[in-house]
Amino acid sequence: MRLIIPLAVLVLGACDIDNDPANEKVTVSYDRERIKQSAADAKRAAEDVAEGVATVSAKTSQAIKDEVGDVDVDLRVTRDRGASTDGASTDAAGESAR
Repeated sequence: MRLIIPLAVLVLGACDIDNDPANEKVTVSYDRERIKQSAADAKRAAEDVAEGVATVSAKTSQAIKDEVGDVDVDLRVTRDRGASTDGASTDAAGESAR
């Protein structure tokens, strides 16, 4: 479905429509070369956009790395399975979580 809309736009850009109201006739003609040229232009535009996105992504990741640097995280998680008499859990120091 996503491919149909761009193809329709390419085809419409490469067709000539002649309207003859005196004879109640509409003529539609397609130019293969214009279709090929439009497709080539669309391909170049897509490649340029993809290259731009890749460049921005690389620069952004480098900027983040420069700003944040390498971060070492040491995480220790403990859990106290005990609970106080009122049903509230307690932390490692015996303090109520409420």
